[in-house]
Amino acid sequence: MIDQLKVFPQYLLPQHGLSRLMYKLTHWSGGNSTQWAIEHFIKHYGIDMSIADPSEVKKYATFNQFFTRALKAEARPLAPHGIICPVDGEISQIGTIEGNQLFQAKEHRFQLVDLLGGHQDLAAPFEPGLFCTLYLSPKDYHRIHLPLTGRLTDLVYVPGRLFSVNPATTRLVPNLFARNERVICRFETEIGVMALILVGALFVSSIETVWTGTLPPTQQPQRWQYSSATAPQLQRGAEMGRFNMGSTVILLLPSSRVTWLPTHTPAKKLLMGQLLAEIDG
Repeated sequence: MIDQLKVFPQYLLPQHGLSRLMYKLTHWSGGNSTQWAIEHFIKHYGIDMSIADPSEVKKYATFNQFFTRALKAEARPLAPHGIICPVDGEISQIGTIEGNQLFQAKEHRFQLVDLLGGHQDLAAPFEPGLFCTLYLSPKDYHRIHLPLTGRLTDLVYVPGRLFSVNPATTRLVPNLFARNERVICRFETEIGVMALILVGALFVSSIETVWTGTLPPTQQPQRWQYSSATAPQLQRGAEMGRFNMGSTVILLLPSSRVTWLPTHTPAKKLLMGQLLAEIDG
């Protein structure tokens, strides 16, 4: 009941208006006020700034610069083989795509094709397939990296709601990840097609990729397709995007050549670069 009372107001809030306000606040260079906010945030969440680059709070002119901070190269070593975790985050759910559906939470599943903006051609390679939903909390590192070397073939922006994606909302809002605003990135890799879905959320003021910059919200879905001559090619572990405030990433993989590590179960915390799945054969 307590969770329901917390979630219900989200249906009534001006989600996009609040997110636009958050964008302005987090990009405001407020001098001492900004420094105080960053220092308070660090203390509240127990953030280790020794691995940040830069590590000095005074080097961040805006809260967003701090929130999307880079890390020192040695802070996130890459597993020597296999598919690596693309973010610092907690596993929300992990498993197989069954009946073209992904498991969200108890009593809640959602359709793969809905998650992918209604594009059946994007969904087909993952029928069957594997998925892993990773939740980024406010204290986490908020840059997203490539789990496996790949060539971008499609980028899709899907407008939608901006419900929070915290555990309580995930349990209670049906079709949450297929309702929220999201950016879908499809790559060709050595194991076949791979997709990363960057899911927006309440106060996530924008999502950006390294090849487009910030993707401004629009009322209509948009899709960009890339030829082999124009497509960005990103190496395993390379940065591919970031969230301006926290959210969720869903990784889709073909099931024929990939096996999740058996130790990876819901609520497990992972760091970017740690081994997420083995490549078979």
